[in-house]
Amino acid sequence: MPGEQKRTTRRGFITTTATASMGLYLAACGGSSSSSSSAGGASSSAATSSAAATSSASGPVTLNNLFQQQAGYSAADLAGMTKLFEQANPNIKVNNTLVAYEALHDKIVAAAPAGTYDVVLGDCIWPAEFGSKGIVQDISSEVKTLPTSQIFPGALVMADYKNKYYGMPWILDTKYMYANGSMLKKAGVSPSSLTTWDGVVTALKQIKAKGLVKYPWLGSWSQAEAVVCDYAQLLGAFGGKFLDASGKPAFQSGGGLKALEFMKMMLDQGLADPASTSSLEEDVLKAFAQGKIAMNLNWTFQLAASLDPKQSQVSKDNVMILRTPAGTAGGPAPGCNGGQPVMITHGTKHPKEAWEFVKFITSQNVQNQYVADSLPIWSASYDDPAVIKKAGKQLVSVAKTQLPNMILRPQVANYNAASQALQVQIQDALLGKKSPQDALNSAASAFSSQGPPA
Repeated sequence: MPGEQKRTTRRGFITTTATASMGLYLAACGGSSSSSSSAGGASSSAATSSAAATSSASGPVTLNNLFQQQAGYSAADLAGMTKLFEQANPNIKVNNTLVAYEALHDKIVAAAPAGTYDVVLGDCIWPAEFGSKGIVQDISSEVKTLPTSQIFPGALVMADYKNKYYGMPWILDTKYMYANGSMLKKAGVSPSSLTTWDGVVTALKQIKAKGLVKYPWLGSWSQAEAVVCDYAQLLGAFGGKFLDASGKPAFQSGGGLKALEFMKMMLDQGLADPASTSSLEEDVLKAFAQGKIAMNLNWTFQLAASLDPKQSQVSKDNVMILRTPAGTAGGPAPGCNGGQPVMITHGTKHPKEAWEFVKFITSQNVQNQYVADSLPIWSASYDDPAVIKKAGKQLVSVAKTQLPNMILRPQVANYNAASQALQVQIQDALLGKKSPQDALNSAASAFSSQGPPA
């Protein structure tokens, strides 16, 4: 949307070093904005035979698709999946164009009238807008032909708006808590005490008192979508909701208010670095990898970077990934839903072929092959020895418990504008320009009532 802030979050993190077994998000080949479907990538006869579809066209068909060139599946992963699909469907050629995440939303909207693209990568915050405006198709009937009970519920909701599916879940991610095990040990902190936010605060105070670091926490609380993600996670932990049952804003009281007050308290007590208000997710990652902080929230990609000795000064044995804390013992502890669905545009001339492609790349057999940068949407995958080996036992064991419990940012048709208003108000509260209550009251007026409770 016009005026949308440029974000350099987990979706903007690009590394030029070689990836480890759980590699980082890579930029597309040499910075090119397009990916050839004949590019390299792993192949598997098992995936081809079990996930392949037959083209419904009588002659050759070309699908023109739009994806992002960072975060989630790498450009090589997408090229590999596409190559497998084309081998199984020789009558369908696939052209994938890759752009930066920051350009993805506006490019989808701008291209919609001309029907430029057949399949596009969305975000979990866009189904309300794209669905209500007719930019993408309702593919509920197609999705319901699949064994959706075997998909994490938190994955399914990323494509849902008013009980209709405007896409198929593909990239599955959430924010976890990371901790420096060495600092915990030196401060006498048991990891088992970090299951609640009160426990985290106590631990941060112990670490600070020991002089291990000046500011043991760094938040990605810059005026960007990143701060909404952290805020959402805390809101959920404190039992709040973005919207009430009628779709009206509810975050300005209860758990939503407590979440913002908690963030401000972390700054006021010197537990969170003041730089939090100008930091994004990759800034937090760098601080953790350099041993400058003890704990933080971040997406999956931080684990791979932190375990890579070329990028991290923290020893592998001291890199801990944990479930996000609850507000109170036994209470909710949701991670922020960072999923991204693949969507079929309303203007496609090849809806059947587009669905076959979507169904193929989101299938369990195909996703299980590409787990270095994004975990599968299928719950059974997390018990698959091959997936565990490729992704790493540490990540899979935590993901199995966190991914079923996620909070979705509000599904409202004007999300981009509403989120920007919330970002501004949160920033004002964190900088002491407004009280948390006044800030959230102001932000609430920007949200429409067109979506279900989140």
